[in-house]
Amino acid sequence: MRKKLAVLFSALLIICLSLGGNEVSIPTLPLNEVKAGMKGKGKTVFEESKVEDFDVEILGILYNVEPKKSIIIAKLDSAILEKSGVVQGMSGSPIYIDGKLVGAVAYSFGAFSKEAIVGITPIGEMLAISGKELPKTSFFSRLPVKKYLSLEELFELNKNFFPPSSSFISEGQSISPLLVPLVFVGFSSRVFEAAKPFFSKFGFIPVRGGPSGQSLEKIALPNLALQAGDPVAIELVEGDMSVAAVGTVTCVNGNRVLAFGHPIYNLGAVDYAMTKAKVITVIPSLSSSFKLAVPDALVGRFYQDRSSGLLGELGKFPQLVPINIKIFSEREGAKDFKIRIVKDQILTPFLVNISLSNILSSEERAVGDLSLELDGDIYLDNGMSVHLEDFFSGNFDNSVISISNLLTAVVYLLTNNEFRDLGIHRIDLAIDASEELKLSYLEKVWLDKYEVSPGERIQMKVYSRTFRGESILQTVEIYAPSLPSGSEFYLVIGDAESMHQIEMGQYKTAAFVPRSLEQLIRLLGSLRKNNRIYFKIIASKPGLFLKGEEMPNLPPSMKSMFSSSRAAASYPTELNKSTLSEYQLPLPYVFKGAAIIPIKIKK
Repeated sequence: MRKKLAVLFSALLIICLSLGGNEVSIPTLPLNEVKAGMKGKGKTVFEESKVEDFDVEILGILYNVEPKKSIIIAKLDSAILEKSGVVQGMSGSPIYIDGKLVGAVAYSFGAFSKEAIVGITPIGEMLAISGKELPKTSFFSRLPVKKYLSLEELFELNKNFFPPSSSFISEGQSISPLLVPLVFVGFSSRVFEAAKPFFSKFGFIPVRGGPSGQSLEKIALPNLALQAGDPVAIELVEGDMSVAAVGTVTCVNGNRVLAFGHPIYNLGAVDYAMTKAKVITVIPSLSSSFKLAVPDALVGRFYQDRSSGLLGELGKFPQLVPINIKIFSEREGAKDFKIRIVKDQILTPFLVNISLSNILSSEERAVGDLSLELDGDIYLDNGMSVHLEDFFSGNFDNSVISISNLLTAVVYLLTNNEFRDLGIHRIDLAIDASEELKLSYLEKVWLDKYEVSPGERIQMKVYSRTFRGESILQTVEIYAPSLPSGSEFYLVIGDAESMHQIEMGQYKTAAFVPRSLEQLIRLLGSLRKNNRIYFKIIASKPGLFLKGEEMPNLPPSMKSMFSSSRAAASYPTELNKSTLSEYQLPLPYVFKGAAIIPIKIKK
């Protein structure tokens, strides 16, 4: 009985080690034993999932290219490499001498090199990557609230996090990390070409093509396996479309996986989806050959992005942001789209922008008249949420860009707020699309009286004209404020952008930075909408603008108290004109225009 139990225990131990242990030893060759002239073998995949060997000759070592970091220089050779040279996507390909692991292919001498000469990251530096679970790095900054954030603006905000790829100089020659193929699956050529320049700046080779990968729901246990030389992908977007960075597995030690041999962003602790990949073929190029590959089954997650490579673990999956998009159109009825995006302060807003743009431009008109009505919710990890509601109309792809830039701005401001580490739990969007312009422009405003008593009703008629010349009349009633006889107030009528410009002039500021997370969430949920006529009554009353809030019509004693250096945490702006009341009128179309009308209080 004991013998049977011992055999059973041994079998279970072997299974545990193969699935999740960290004690499997890997024969390695230390850097101090690597010499010029040594020959060995490398492993990578050039087609499908077949791991192939290629020849390696050590040429020398660049010591201390960075403090305590060195690069082994080697020449690679095979029938494929003779035609293609160094292939982007080989990052992480393991190199062996006498069966011992030396390191991973990670660097090259750039485009137009005549031979496949590479830099190898020593395996000792890769194994030194700590497997300890660390908190993710957070980058917080004081950001003004913006309604829209384009890809160009997003890149400008994050350019310091993506410096040019580091290069090491030796005898006038530059050696840099291999570029990483970033494969876009299910993306239109229009969206891909728009996104391509930005991801190229991040050290990727953007590639469009290939069938969709395997979704999370289709995972089966037999797929949870990787071996040295296998293609591997960091899947940043999965579901009805995919964005994945492709590299190669260096070694698998129990459930620990080392890959790439150089950083993606060197952000430290991360939470990226790790999938198997399938190489379709190698695309030879005089400038930069690359592997054309697509992501396959999810097998785990990468949780360390360090200067010597990426560390992942099999069988443990990342936390992704689910985005559910429902599009209604007269042409095709309702369609549902589901994607998941990596949780990352920097990448999530980029990926949200291109994913929403792609879905809308693929399903609706990319060129022509298009109106989009948005009703959505962003649910946060802290239990709070932001409700988004707006209307967009225009031709070409203006509506698609506007709605994508709105969602990007809100996501970026939430995930990069200065107050608290905040993640997004889920995003639900419902978008009603119609292939017509729904625009109107303010033509004139008529009041039934321009001199009133305090509290008296004022009937107002607002005339606007549509894009095709149709006249529209809106009748609105407001009430005069309680002001002294002979005084004057102003009725301001305008669209969302006009009201914003008027307020920035009134508050004497170019932008507004929120003072708390709660205020930020409240402001994002109450962003002014394009399909509204806004009405504001302003009068010459003393007030303050403090910490993003207008304090109108303050008595002198209250104004003095809030202006005191003892009471104010930030310097307040004194207002000569205060907002006494504000109204809004919803419309079934986008409204443009503004007017300011003076009204007197009867003596």
